[in-house]
Amino acid sequence: RLQPGVLGHEQSAPQDSFSSGLLDCPHYTRPEVWRDLEVPEVLRSGDHAAIERWRRRQALARTAERRPDLLDAAELTAEERDWLAGSKDDQ
Repeated sequence: RLQPGVLGHEQSAPQDSFSSGLLDCPHYTRPEVWRDLEVPEVLRSGDHAAIERWRRRQALARTAERRPDLLDAAELTAEERDWLAGSKDDQ
């Protein structure tokens, strides 16, 4: 996947879940409600920046919970480090 010309779109590889060094965020599909579980509103909002922020924070939270050792090597912004150190209420 990392060889030039293998992928149709060069930005596909950096968006792979394993390329960031973090665990992946949760994924949802239709229907919007299944067995009393709802797709988060932000994912239905159409706001691509908010969706990307939600996905990144979910990946950070999941990694911190399940594999905190991976955070040492992850490239995090100052804002992400602050968010991880803070309350994480805004997931």
